[in-house]
Amino acid sequence: MNDSPGWAAPGPSPSDGERPGTPDGQGAGEGAQPPAQQPPAGGPKWSAEQPPPGEWSSPGSPQAPPTPPRQPQQPQPGAGWGSQGGPQGPQSGHYDHPGAPGQWGKPPAAKPGVIPLRPLDLGEILDGAVATMRSHWRSVLPITLVVATVVQVISVVVQKYTLSDLPVTSGDEASLRELVDTLGGSMLALVANGFIQLIGTIVATAMLTMIFSRAVLGHGSTIGTAWREARPQLLRLLGLTLLLGIGGALLVGVLLLPGIALGSIGLGLLGGFVALPLLLWLGIKFSLASPALMLEKSSVATSLRRSSRLVQGSWWRIFGITALTGLITTFVSAIIVWPLTAVGLAIGLADGGVAGLEDGTAATGWAALILSAVGAVIAQTITMPIQSGVTVLLYVDQRIRREALDLELARAAGLENYGSHPATPPTGG
Repeated sequence: MNDSPGWAAPGPSPSDGERPGTPDGQGAGEGAQPPAQQPPAGGPKWSAEQPPPGEWSSPGSPQAPPTPPRQPQQPQPGAGWGSQGGPQGPQSGHYDHPGAPGQWGKPPAAKPGVIPLRPLDLGEILDGAVATMRSHWRSVLPITLVVATVVQVISVVVQKYTLSDLPVTSGDEASLRELVDTLGGSMLALVANGFIQLIGTIVATAMLTMIFSRAVLGHGSTIGTAWREARPQLLRLLGLTLLLGIGGALLVGVLLLPGIALGSIGLGLLGGFVALPLLLWLGIKFSLASPALMLEKSSVATSLRRSSRLVQGSWWRIFGITALTGLITTFVSAIIVWPLTAVGLAIGLADGGVAGLEDGTAATGWAALILSAVGAVIAQTITMPIQSGVTVLLYVDQRIRREALDLELARAAGLENYGSHPATPPTGG
């Protein structure tokens, strides 16, 4: 059984045979149940096939005909991570395959890893992200710590040797040519710094996605394993990220261009008001493209289509969870970064006095930059896994709701007969 998070379908494909534990000898194989033992001669005349609980009769009374077990619904081929379309299972907001919560509420669900294998609520998604950090910290934290450290070291160097060289005076004290040259060099350095941050974020996101997908099944993952599984999709993930970024920039440019060309402030503001909700809508619509690309080993175009289908009908729910996660991570980052930044500015003021605020040297001094970078490293090490984990778990949750992915995940986790027994109705009035 292949338990890699990038497998084509978790566990054996349904086309290879039925799941273990199905009635009438179907799927005889590795998980088949042994035949029932015969009662000893001379003992009570118990029937070989007993009725389900609640319908037992005494050994001396006539036996009621046994109720045939309900045939479990089999997942369609390709319902694992690698499903491109997935079976048309339960739609958004409805979940009724065997073993799932039905009209009588949520029954206990199997939990081989950090989440129960059923549709998740907000608390379970956030708890799953934090639980993965806590239980798999040896793999999660080193990835984000290394990426955040590299990015911040480069950022400190760029800010120190570019922003501090910007002229703070005008007129005779700084010629136009010097100003243009300095700004050009600074912009080039900032673009290079942004590209390095982009690469670091993509690498961390790709590796964290693999770790979280294994954590769902209760499997651990080393840094080396996560890197080997994520590496084949890194270029595609880079292409997806650049496509979304460039597409968003072009959209804003097209909407703002008429106001800029006509010199109309009102028309420019109107374009901005239209661009903001449109960007937000598209951002949520394609927010699950990254885990779809990594876990299904799909192309950029396919991952965008998959995200659009999974988000359809659940846009507001995904938006709410994503926005709440952003607020939480922003608050955590603020309470870590701001105190250290304030201490750095205080040190700069102590060295340069009030003049340091006027010419900007207090903010670009080594003390301010280093302490701010230390705070950013700590904050990103903590918040980056939470954001990546919530995105992966939202993807898993949507596939459970729409494609009964929990049956495939349970089989990949080694849970036999999961989903083969229907929910039990309540008794009494």
